[in-house]
Amino acid sequence: MQRNATTMTQRLDYERQSPGAMKSLGGVYHYVATSGLAGELIDLVYLRVSLINGCAYCIDSHTKDLQKKNVAPQKISLVPVWHEAGTIFSSREKAALRWAETLTRVLETHAPDDDYQAVAAEFTEKELVDLTVAIGLMNIFNRIAIGFKRGPQIQSQQPQTSAPLTEVA
Repeated sequence: MQRNATTMTQRLDYERQSPGAMKSLGGVYHYVATSGLAGELIDLVYLRVSLINGCAYCIDSHTKDLQKKNVAPQKISLVPVWHEAGTIFSSREKAALRWAETLTRVLETHAPDDDYQAVAAEFTEKELVDLTVAIGLMNIFNRIAIGFKRGPQIQSQQPQTSAPLTEVA
């Protein structure tokens, strides 16, 4: 078991215990990343799924991914309320986020026709399958991270200096 800076104790190192499973999921992750869907769109969907599931590790990871892609902080912070954010999200992003919510909450929603029609109007059939795979994949990753209590990696808040401070005489 490991302890990270969040004081959460990770139950086990799933990457070490089942490298074949994690490699297989990594292959799907790579497929989605190279499927032709925009990287920003994928990360917005990953973040929304992770927010719904309450996966701290994945929320932290995908927030950082969006920041690296220079997505506006306002857009990132409004992902939980995308439907109230006006024109910050494109119609394509809104359809993807709606589909992500529908499938992540499938027990409650049963994937209604109007949600399907909304996403099908914005995506080709191949893109829709790839988007659905991305949503399912993030749900798997969330369940693994939550189940084994993998928390976010918190970096020290103290600034790093390249040279030790010396006293001025």
